[in-house]
Amino acid sequence: MEAFLSSLTTVAIAEIGDKTQLLSLLLTVRFRNNLAIVAGILVATLLNHTVSAWAGIWLASWFTPALSNWLFAGAFIAVGLWLLIPDKDEDVSSSFDRYGAFLASSVLFFLAEMGDKTQLATILLAGEYQSIAWVTLGSTLGMMVANVPVVYLGEPLMRAIPMKQVRIGASVLFIALGIYWLVS
Repeated sequence: MEAFLSSLTTVAIAEIGDKTQLLSLLLTVRFRNNLAIVAGILVATLLNHTVSAWAGIWLASWFTPALSNWLFAGAFIAVGLWLLIPDKDEDVSSSFDRYGAFLASSVLFFLAEMGDKTQLATILLAGEYQSIAWVTLGSTLGMMVANVPVVYLGEPLMRAIPMKQVRIGASVLFIALGIYWLVS
């Protein structure tokens, strides 16, 4: 259960202000089919985070527990610093429009998650907790918690959230977690 809750919280926080939230907003404006967009985000995240969790467990098997702890802590601190850099808006090609809201959302979200902070967090959490299922479920729910409100509430919500302060707060949290792993 700790793996699930840690994954949910970590990914939900890391996702705030992320490029995939902006992608959610763009998809909502472009397609206006909220249910299909949410389903596409869910499918893409489940696929991406299942593979990421598996990779995290596989990578962790190559390291001693002590080295794994150092790498885990260092990676959390690095993600904390990475959070201070705002994501740039990436233009989404309208060539995906012809595939409809569900397929376009699935493909674009899957691709946007490649190499993203939340994918890295999923890899790290799976390596630490050695649980594909709980980490995947937690990180996927964290993505949904962060993105579904954007799909349904859209632009007013994104304007109301002070992204700079949220990024700083999330950064401090990630760095604190990294330090916690170093000293525990």
